[in-house]
Amino acid sequence: MEKGGTKKEEMILRPITEEDTADIIRWRNSDHVRRNFLYQELFTEEVHLHWLHTMVETGKVRQFIMILRSEDRLKERPVGSVYLRDIDTEKGTAEYGIFIGEKDTLGRGYGTQACRMMRSYAKNVLKLKKLFLRLFEDNEAARKSYESAGFSVIPGRREKVFSVMEQREKNVIFMETELI
Repeated sequence: MEKGGTKKEEMILRPITEEDTADIIRWRNSDHVRRNFLYQELFTEEVHLHWLHTMVETGKVRQFIMILRSEDRLKERPVGSVYLRDIDTEKGTAEYGIFIGEKDTLGRGYGTQACRMMRSYAKNVLKLKKLFLRLFEDNEAARKSYESAGFSVIPGRREKVFSVMEQREKNVIFMETELI
């Protein structure tokens, strides 16, 4: 997949494998990831492997691991995951999702960078025309990252989702980007 990054380290995306299961479960069950995900139930190995085998391995979902690689390429560190789901090749659309599991890498631009890389992949490899995403309205950091990567809010498109972690309904907004 594509590369991007700084002089000290670069980020690459590689396809997810079964060997990533422990990291995925740890990341998805961390509070900072769960609180910003619409699906907030705790992940199990069984749930993840079912997703991997029925969605990713069948091509219904394209999921990648975000890897930070040192400048000398001697060290690689997985830090999160990005994916495209609900891929509709007829309409040319898919839903974009991301989670950065390593808390010390938040706020360093990796989310924006991964989003740009996935936009390129969606356009050039999958030949899609548009990506959309959903996020909690109060997740300002994610919204700014998505806007930096070319997404904009779809006016008037909202829904409510029950937050298991906050035990209340929260507003969800939709964003989209054209892949021109």
